[in-house]
Amino acid sequence: MVGRPRRVGLDGRLRGQLGGLHQTDLGAGFHPGIAKFLGDLGDGAGGGVVNDRQLDGRGHDGGSVPCEVSGGDCRESGQLDDRSTNPAYRKLGYGVVATSRHIAASDDPDVVTVQGDIGDRAVAERVITAGVERFGRIDTLVNNAGIFIAKPFTDYTEDDYDAVLGVNLHGFFRITQLAVERMLEQGGGHVVQITSTLADQANSNVTSVLASLTKGGLQSATRALAIEYAGRGIHSNAVALGTIKTPMHPEENHAALAALHPVGRMGEVSDIVDAVVYLEDAPFVTGEILHVDGGQSAGY
Repeated sequence: MVGRPRRVGLDGRLRGQLGGLHQTDLGAGFHPGIAKFLGDLGDGAGGGVVNDRQLDGRGHDGGSVPCEVSGGDCRESGQLDDRSTNPAYRKLGYGVVATSRHIAASDDPDVVTVQGDIGDRAVAERVITAGVERFGRIDTLVNNAGIFIAKPFTDYTEDDYDAVLGVNLHGFFRITQLAVERMLEQGGGHVVQITSTLADQANSNVTSVLASLTKGGLQSATRALAIEYAGRGIHSNAVALGTIKTPMHPEENHAALAALHPVGRMGEVSDIVDAVVYLEDAPFVTGEILHVDGGQSAGY
Protein backbone atom coordinates (compact mmCIF):
# COMPACT_ATOMS: atom_id res chain seq x y z
CA MET A 1 0.00 0.00 0.00
CA VAL A 2 1.41 3.35 -1.00
CA GLY A 3 0.53 6.65 0.65
CA ARG A 4 0.43 8.78 -2.45
CA PRO A 5 -2.30 8.48 -5.12
CA ARG A 6 -1.50 6.05 -7.86
CA ARG A 7 -3.10 3.53 -10.15
CA VAL A 8 -2.34 -0.09 -10.66
CA GLY A 9 -3.44 -1.96 -13.76
CA LEU A 10 -3.89 -5.56 -14.79
CA ASP A 11 -4.78 -7.03 -18.12
CA GLY A 12 -8.47 -7.47 -18.35
CA ARG A 13 -11.62 -5.53 -17.82
CA LEU A 14 -10.73 -4.74 -14.23
CA ARG A 15 -8.69 -1.63 -13.70
CA GLY A 16 -6.77 -3.42 -11.05
CA GLN A 17 -5.11 -5.63 -13.57
CA LEU A 18 -3.75 -5.11 -17.00
CA GLY A 19 -2.89 -8.54 -18.16
CA GLY A 20 -0.16 -8.67 -20.72
CA LEU A 21 -1.47 -6.48 -23.41
CA HIS A 22 1.60 -6.96 -25.51
CA GLN A 23 1.42 -10.14 -27.38
CA THR A 24 2.10 -10.95 -30.95
CA ASP A 25 0.31 -14.25 -31.03
CA LEU A 26 -3.10 -12.69 -30.60
CA GLY A 27 -3.04 -10.89 -33.92
CA ALA A 28 -5.16 -11.88 -36.87
CA GLY A 29 -3.92 -12.70 -40.32
CA PHE A 30 -0.78 -14.65 -39.57
CA HIS A 31 1.32 -15.90 -42.44
CA PRO A 32 0.90 -19.68 -42.85
CA GLY A 33 4.68 -20.13 -42.89
CA ILE A 34 4.91 -18.98 -39.27
CA ALA A 35 3.80 -21.93 -37.23
CA LYS A 36 3.58 -20.58 -33.73
CA PHE A 37 3.63 -17.27 -31.90
CA LEU A 38 4.02 -16.96 -28.17
CA GLY A 39 4.06 -14.03 -25.84
CA ASP A 40 3.07 -10.41 -25.63
CA LEU A 41 4.00 -7.45 -27.75
CA GLY A 42 7.62 -7.54 -26.78
CA ASP A 43 7.48 -6.55 -23.13
CA GLY A 44 7.09 -9.89 -21.46
CA ALA A 45 4.57 -8.46 -19.03
CA GLY A 46 1.73 -10.71 -18.11
CA GLY A 47 -0.42 -8.35 -16.14
CA GLY A 48 -0.89 -5.14 -14.34
CA VAL A 49 -3.13 -4.15 -11.51
CA VAL A 50 -4.60 -0.75 -10.91
CA ASN A 51 -5.50 -0.08 -7.32
CA ASP A 52 -7.14 3.31 -7.57
CA ARG A 53 -8.89 5.39 -10.17
CA GLN A 54 -9.07 8.61 -8.21
CA LEU A 55 -7.11 10.39 -10.93
CA ASP A 56 -9.67 9.68 -13.62
CA GLY A 57 -12.43 11.86 -12.25
CA ARG A 58 -14.92 9.05 -11.72
CA GLY A 59 -15.55 9.62 -8.06
CA HIS A 60 -13.06 7.20 -6.55
CA ASP A 61 -11.38 7.87 -3.28
CA GLY A 62 -7.81 9.14 -3.31
CA GLY A 63 -6.49 6.97 -0.54
CA SER A 64 -4.83 4.35 -2.73
CA VAL A 65 -2.92 4.18 -5.96
CA PRO A 66 -4.70 3.03 -9.12
CA CYS A 67 -3.35 -0.33 -10.21
CA GLU A 68 -3.13 -1.90 -13.65
CA VAL A 69 -2.47 -5.61 -14.02
CA SER A 70 -1.06 -6.82 -17.29
CA GLY A 71 -0.82 -10.55 -17.76
CA GLY A 72 0.93 -11.90 -20.79
CA ASP A 73 2.92 -14.98 -21.55
CA CYS A 74 6.02 -13.76 -23.34
CA ARG A 75 8.13 -16.86 -23.64
CA GLU A 76 10.76 -15.19 -25.75
CA SER A 77 11.68 -11.95 -24.04
CA GLY A 78 10.70 -11.14 -20.47
CA GLN A 79 11.55 -7.46 -20.65
CA LEU A 80 9.32 -4.47 -20.12
CA ASP A 81 9.10 -2.57 -23.41
CA ASP A 82 8.64 1.22 -23.48
CA ARG A 83 6.10 0.77 -26.26
CA SER A 84 3.85 -1.47 -24.21
CA THR A 85 0.75 -0.75 -22.16
CA ASN A 86 2.61 -0.87 -18.87
CA PRO A 87 4.51 2.42 -19.45
CA ALA A 88 1.28 3.90 -20.81
CA TYR A 89 -0.52 3.14 -17.55
CA ARG A 90 2.40 4.44 -15.54
CA LYS A 91 2.09 7.75 -17.39
CA LEU A 92 -1.58 7.80 -16.36
CA GLY A 93 -0.50 7.51 -12.73
CA TYR A 94 -1.19 3.81 -12.28
CA GLY A 95 0.90 1.31 -10.42
CA VAL A 96 1.46 -1.83 -12.48
CA VAL A 97 1.64 -5.54 -11.79
CA ALA A 98 3.14 -7.36 -14.77
CA THR A 99 3.48 -11.10 -15.21
CA SER A 100 4.98 -13.54 -17.69
CA ARG A 101 7.04 -16.70 -17.56
CA HIS A 102 10.38 -14.92 -17.85
CA ILE A 103 9.70 -11.35 -16.83
CA ALA A 104 12.58 -9.57 -15.10
CA ALA A 105 12.35 -7.30 -12.07
CA SER A 106 11.72 -3.62 -12.71
CA ASP A 107 13.68 -0.64 -11.39
CA ASP A 108 10.42 1.29 -11.09
CA PRO A 109 9.12 0.98 -7.49
CA ASP A 110 5.55 1.20 -8.80
CA VAL A 111 5.96 -1.76 -11.16
CA VAL A 112 5.68 -5.19 -9.54
CA THR A 113 6.66 -8.21 -11.63
CA VAL A 114 5.52 -11.80 -11.08
CA GLN A 115 7.09 -14.71 -12.94
CA GLY A 116 4.89 -17.63 -13.90
CA ASP A 117 2.59 -19.23 -16.44
CA ILE A 118 -0.74 -17.39 -16.38
CA GLY A 119 -2.51 -20.67 -17.20
CA ASP A 120 -1.61 -21.83 -13.68
CA ARG A 121 -4.29 -20.87 -11.14
CA ALA A 122 -1.66 -20.36 -8.46
CA VAL A 123 0.11 -17.76 -10.62
CA ALA A 124 -3.14 -15.84 -11.10
CA GLU A 125 -3.62 -15.80 -7.35
CA ARG A 126 -0.07 -14.57 -6.80
CA VAL A 127 -0.54 -11.76 -9.32
CA ILE A 128 -3.74 -10.45 -7.74
CA THR A 129 -2.33 -10.83 -4.23
CA ALA A 130 0.76 -8.86 -5.27
CA GLY A 131 -1.38 -6.03 -6.62
CA VAL A 132 -3.58 -5.82 -3.54
CA GLU A 133 -0.65 -6.01 -1.11
CA ARG A 134 1.40 -3.40 -2.95
CA PHE A 135 -1.29 -0.99 -4.14
CA GLY A 136 -4.39 -1.78 -2.12
CA ARG A 137 -6.76 -2.52 -5.00
CA ILE A 138 -7.19 -3.75 -8.57
CA ASP A 139 -8.65 -1.28 -11.04
CA THR A 140 -7.83 -2.58 -14.51
CA LEU A 141 -7.04 -6.01 -15.89
CA VAL A 142 -5.65 -6.49 -19.39
CA ASN A 143 -5.76 -10.11 -20.52
CA ASN A 144 -3.11 -10.30 -23.21
CA ALA A 145 -1.49 -13.70 -22.78
CA GLY A 146 -1.95 -15.98 -25.74
CA ILE A 147 -0.64 -18.68 -28.04
CA PHE A 148 -1.24 -18.89 -31.79
CA ILE A 149 -0.59 -22.14 -33.66
CA ALA A 150 -1.23 -22.19 -37.41
CA LYS A 151 -1.93 -25.69 -38.69
CA PRO A 152 -4.49 -27.42 -40.86
CA PHE A 153 -7.38 -28.43 -38.61
CA THR A 154 -6.73 -32.16 -38.89
CA ASP A 155 -3.04 -31.70 -37.99
CA TYR A 156 -3.67 -30.23 -34.54
CA THR A 157 -2.52 -32.51 -31.74
CA GLU A 158 -3.85 -32.91 -28.21
CA ASP A 159 -0.77 -31.05 -27.00
CA ASP A 160 -1.59 -28.13 -29.35
CA TYR A 161 -5.17 -28.08 -28.10
CA ASP A 162 -4.19 -28.20 -24.43
CA ALA A 163 -1.51 -25.53 -24.84
CA VAL A 164 -3.74 -23.02 -26.63
CA LEU A 165 -6.74 -23.50 -24.34
CA GLY A 166 -4.50 -23.52 -21.28
CA VAL A 167 -3.17 -20.02 -21.95
CA ASN A 168 -5.89 -18.37 -24.03
CA LEU A 169 -8.88 -19.51 -21.96
CA HIS A 170 -7.69 -20.90 -18.62
CA GLY A 171 -5.29 -17.98 -18.27
CA PHE A 172 -8.17 -15.56 -18.75
CA PHE A 173 -10.68 -17.33 -16.53
CA ARG A 174 -9.08 -17.48 -13.09
CA ILE A 175 -7.32 -14.12 -13.03
CA THR A 176 -10.46 -12.40 -14.30
CA GLN A 177 -12.55 -14.04 -11.59
CA LEU A 178 -10.17 -12.84 -8.91
CA ALA A 179 -9.90 -9.35 -10.37
CA VAL A 180 -13.65 -8.93 -10.74
CA GLU A 181 -14.16 -10.01 -7.12
CA ARG A 182 -11.87 -7.17 -6.05
CA MET A 183 -13.56 -4.71 -8.38
CA LEU A 184 -16.97 -5.52 -6.98
CA GLU A 185 -15.67 -4.80 -3.48
CA GLN A 186 -14.24 -1.48 -4.71
CA GLY A 187 -17.34 -0.43 -6.65
CA GLY A 188 -15.97 -0.69 -10.18
CA GLY A 189 -13.18 -1.56 -12.58
CA HIS A 190 -12.24 -2.33 -16.16
CA VAL A 191 -11.39 -5.61 -17.90
CA VAL A 192 -9.80 -5.69 -21.36
CA GLN A 193 -9.20 -8.77 -23.48
CA ILE A 194 -6.70 -8.78 -26.36
CA THR A 195 -8.21 -10.96 -29.08
CA SER A 196 -7.91 -11.54 -32.82
CA THR A 197 -9.82 -10.39 -35.87
CA LEU A 198 -9.66 -14.02 -36.99
CA ALA A 199 -12.41 -14.69 -34.47
CA ASP A 200 -14.76 -12.55 -36.57
CA GLN A 201 -13.51 -13.14 -40.08
CA ALA A 202 -11.58 -16.19 -41.18
CA ASN A 203 -8.78 -15.74 -43.69
CA SER A 204 -8.12 -18.30 -46.42
CA ASN A 205 -4.39 -17.61 -46.07
CA VAL A 206 -4.34 -18.50 -42.39
CA THR A 207 -5.30 -21.79 -40.76
CA SER A 208 -6.62 -20.67 -37.39
CA VAL A 209 -9.28 -22.90 -35.87
CA LEU A 210 -7.77 -22.89 -32.37
CA ALA A 211 -7.30 -19.11 -32.46
CA SER A 212 -10.88 -18.64 -33.62
CA LEU A 213 -12.16 -21.07 -30.99
CA THR A 214 -10.39 -19.40 -28.07
CA LYS A 215 -10.37 -15.76 -29.13
CA GLY A 216 -13.98 -16.01 -30.24
CA GLY A 217 -14.77 -17.38 -26.79
CA LEU A 218 -13.02 -14.42 -25.17
CA GLN A 219 -15.04 -11.99 -27.26
CA SER A 220 -18.29 -13.65 -26.23
CA ALA A 221 -17.15 -13.60 -22.60
CA THR A 222 -16.28 -9.90 -22.97
CA ARG A 223 -19.86 -9.08 -23.93
CA ALA A 224 -21.32 -11.36 -21.25
CA LEU A 225 -19.21 -9.68 -18.54
CA ALA A 226 -20.22 -6.25 -19.84
CA ILE A 227 -23.92 -7.06 -19.43
CA GLU A 228 -23.58 -8.94 -16.13
CA TYR A 229 -21.73 -6.10 -14.42
CA ALA A 230 -22.96 -3.02 -16.30
CA GLY A 231 -24.96 -1.89 -13.29
CA ARG A 232 -22.14 -2.48 -10.82
CA GLY A 233 -19.46 -0.17 -12.15
CA ILE A 234 -17.40 -2.71 -14.11
CA HIS A 235 -17.01 -2.37 -17.86
CA SER A 236 -15.60 -5.01 -20.17
CA ASN A 237 -14.11 -4.56 -23.63
CA ALA A 238 -11.79 -6.26 -26.09
CA VAL A 239 -9.24 -5.16 -28.67
CA ALA A 240 -9.17 -7.44 -31.74
CA LEU A 241 -5.81 -7.35 -33.46
CA GLY A 242 -4.43 -7.77 -36.91
CA THR A 243 -0.78 -8.74 -37.22
CA ILE A 244 1.47 -6.55 -35.07
CA LYS A 245 5.08 -5.74 -35.88
CA THR A 246 7.17 -7.12 -33.03
CA PRO A 247 10.39 -9.10 -32.70
CA MET A 248 8.23 -12.22 -32.82
CA HIS A 249 7.87 -11.71 -36.60
CA PRO A 250 11.13 -12.04 -38.58
CA GLU A 251 11.71 -9.04 -40.81
CA GLU A 252 11.78 -11.26 -43.91
CA ASN A 253 8.09 -12.05 -43.29
CA HIS A 254 6.95 -8.45 -42.88
CA ALA A 255 6.04 -7.87 -46.53
CA ALA A 256 3.85 -10.98 -46.67
CA LEU A 257 2.21 -10.11 -43.36
CA ALA A 258 1.61 -6.49 -44.40
CA ALA A 259 -0.16 -7.70 -47.55
CA LEU A 260 -2.80 -9.41 -45.40
CA HIS A 261 -4.15 -5.99 -44.35
CA PRO A 262 -6.19 -3.64 -46.56
CA VAL A 263 -4.07 -0.70 -45.36
CA GLY A 264 -0.98 -2.46 -46.68
CA ARG A 265 1.05 -2.55 -43.48
CA MET A 266 1.38 -4.40 -40.21
CA GLY A 267 0.19 -2.81 -36.99
CA GLU A 268 2.56 -1.20 -34.50
CA VAL A 269 2.61 -1.86 -30.77
CA SER A 270 1.64 1.78 -30.29
CA ASP A 271 -1.61 1.13 -32.20
CA ILE A 272 -2.62 -1.41 -29.56
CA VAL A 273 -1.53 0.75 -26.66
CA ASP A 274 -3.57 3.68 -28.00
CA ALA A 275 -6.66 1.48 -28.28
CA VAL A 276 -6.38 0.20 -24.71
CA VAL A 277 -5.78 3.70 -23.33
CA TYR A 278 -8.85 4.93 -25.24
CA LEU A 279 -11.00 2.24 -23.64
CA GLU A 280 -9.55 3.09 -20.23
CA ASP A 281 -10.75 6.66 -20.66
CA ALA A 282 -14.19 5.75 -22.06
CA PRO A 283 -16.45 4.68 -19.15
CA PHE A 284 -19.57 4.79 -21.36
CA VAL A 285 -18.07 2.11 -23.65
CA THR A 286 -18.66 -1.47 -22.55
CA GLY A 287 -19.15 -4.73 -24.44
CA GLU A 288 -17.15 -3.30 -27.32
CA ILE A 289 -14.89 -5.36 -29.60
CA LEU A 290 -12.57 -2.67 -30.92
CA HIS A 291 -10.88 -3.82 -34.13
CA VAL A 292 -7.33 -2.59 -34.56
CA ASP A 293 -6.55 -4.65 -37.62
CA GLY A 294 -5.77 -2.45 -40.62
CA GLY A 295 -9.24 -2.98 -42.06
CA GLN A 296 -9.28 -6.80 -41.99
CA SER A 297 -12.61 -7.02 -40.19
CA ALA A 298 -14.26 -4.89 -42.91
CA GLY A 299 -13.31 -7.39 -45.60
CA TYR A 300 -10.50 -8.01 -48.04
